[in-house]
Amino acid sequence: MQKNDEMNYAPQGKPNPVVKAGEFMIAAVALDHGHIYGMVNGLLEAGATLKWVYDRDPAKAEAFARAYPQVNIAATEEEVLADPEVQLIAGAAIPSERCALGLRVMDAGKDYFTDKAPFTTLEQLEQARLKVRETGRKYMVYYSERLHVEAAVYAGQLVEQGAIGRVVQVTGFGPRRLNAPSRPEWFFQREHYGGILCDIGSHQIEQFLFYASCKKAEVLHSKIANYHYPNYPELEDFGDATLLGDNGATNYFRVDWLTPDGLGTWGDGRTLILGTEGYIELRKYIDIARDQSSNHVYLVNQEGEYHVHVDGKVGYPFFGELILDCLHRTELAMTQEHAFLAAELCLKAQQMAVKIN
Repeated sequence: MQKNDEMNYAPQGKPNPVVKAGEFMIAAVALDHGHIYGMVNGLLEAGATLKWVYDRDPAKAEAFARAYPQVNIAATEEEVLADPEVQLIAGAAIPSERCALGLRVMDAGKDYFTDKAPFTTLEQLEQARLKVRETGRKYMVYYSERLHVEAAVYAGQLVEQGAIGRVVQVTGFGPRRLNAPSRPEWFFQREHYGGILCDIGSHQIEQFLFYASCKKAEVLHSKIANYHYPNYPELEDFGDATLLGDNGATNYFRVDWLTPDGLGTWGDGRTLILGTEGYIELRKYIDIARDQSSNHVYLVNQEGEYHVHVDGKVGYPFFGELILDCLHRTELAMTQEHAFLAAELCLKAQQMAVKIN
C-alpha cells in the first residue's frame, strides 16, 4: 500500500466474503484516479467477482489487468454496460465526468459505486437524484476516509455503543501532500476537480453527518485559498468550513495540500469527536514522531483514558454491506440520502466560500 502518495493509496484488508464466487459480478470503468484500486480491493475482499475493466486509455486498463489478472479488458464501455451478469460498476472518472458515467450505468440497470467527490455541480446532483428515483438503482460513493480506515470504523462503533454520550461536535483535518509532478492535468483544472471543498471536503462533511447522526445540516461559513502554488492558479491548496446539524451538533473542518515532505505518510488525517460524556481522537495514518503505523484511536470518557491501535483488527464492513444492499435492495451500508446530502453540502460549501487573496 502506497503511504506517500494519496492518489495511489489503496487499502487492503482481510477477506470477509458475504457471497459465493460468481454470485455478485462487478466491473471497473474509468480509471482516472488510483482510488479505483481501493474500491475494487474492498469489493473483492467482500466476495465480489471482477469480470470487466474498461478505460479509454488502454495502458490504464492493461495496468489494472496486471493487478487483477482475472479481469477481462473490454473494448468499449458499451460492452460492459450491456453485460447482464454485471450487477455493479465501480468508477473513478475525472470528477466532472462521474455523474454522466453514473447516469449511463443506472440506465443500463446496474448499481453505481463512484469515487468521491461524486459531483462537481448541484445540477449534476439533481440529475442523479432524478435518475435514482426513475431507475431504482444505487449511486453509492467511496467516502474512503471513513469507510476504508479502521480507526474511523472503530470510532463509529464506539459512538454507537454510547462510549462518549451524545455527539455534539466533530472536528476534522484532511491534509494531503500535493506531489504535483505525479498529478494529471485535470487535477489542476477547477472545472474538472470542482474545488477543494467539493473534492476532499466531501470526506469531512460525510464523517460529520455520520458521527453526529445528522439527517440535515447547513453550511454556516467556508473559505478557500491558494497560498503556496501560484504556478497552478486554479488549484486551491487550503479550505475550511463550519456546519450546523439539524440536531444541534456542529462541525469544523480544514483540508489542504500543504503536507511537508518530512511527514512519513501522505497526510496527517485526524478527526476529533466530542460527546457529552467524553471524546475520541483518530490519528488515521500516522502518530507523528511516535509511531509510523496507521489507525490509532484515543478515547477519554468517565472511566479513563485509552489508546487502542486497531490496525488490522476491525476490517471494512461497508463493502460487504454494500453488496448485500445491492442484492436485497436494502440500505445498511449507507442510505442514498446520506450519500447525496454529504455531496450537496460540500458543493454548497464550495459555492459560498470566501476566496482569500
